Amino acid sequence: MTNESDKAIPLPTSEDHPAARMPRAGHSTVNDAVALLTSDHDKAKQLFREYERLARIGDISLKADLALQICMELTIHTQLEEELFYPAFRSETGDEKMVQEAIQEHAEAKELIAHIQGMSGDDQDLDSTMALLRRAIEHHVTEEEQEMFPKARQSDVNLARLREQLADRKEQLEHDMGAAPLRSGTREAVGERSAVGKADS
Repeated sequence: MTNESDKAIPLPTSEDHPAARMPRAGHSTVNDAVALLTSDHDKAKQLFREYERLARIGDISLKADLALQICMELTIHTQLEEELFYPAFRSETGDEKMVQEAIQEHAEAKELIAHIQGMSGDDQDLDSTMALLRRAIEHHVTEEEQEMFPKARQSDVNLARLREQLADRKEQLEHDMGAAPLRSGTREAVGERSAVGKADS
């Protein structure tokens, strides 16, 4: 009897299964709506880390400017999600509960943002309020990246077309809000734009 079990069995390759070539959800090379929003998340994480560095060295002026910059970035991001991404996600997945939870988390963040926007750099509560905002955003980001974004990629949402809509709307909002280069004229501004989206989690 031939030892069939001893013969090498060729493993399936990516050519046999094209899906094997698909990047995983989250941090990937796919240029779609999820990638754009994930890049925003990475940028927020980077800016929060930079805020903490400035707080540690006691740079009140730059810290105050960066706090306002973070608030603006988050305001634009939440508006993009609520205007475009969440409706598309809801329409294709029918997951109303996940959308409502995300919107509620946005509302909590917006309250903190409004509070921070009324503070000065030497306000003794600024650092603690920024820490609360960071924790709220990181919790929200984790839920989106682990639950909502993978579900969006598994659905029939046209993420490529949605990315174009998000990018156009983002550019409009940045223009409307007078978005400027981060901390223009400081040494930290150099290379910051190129680092956006590359921060580790």
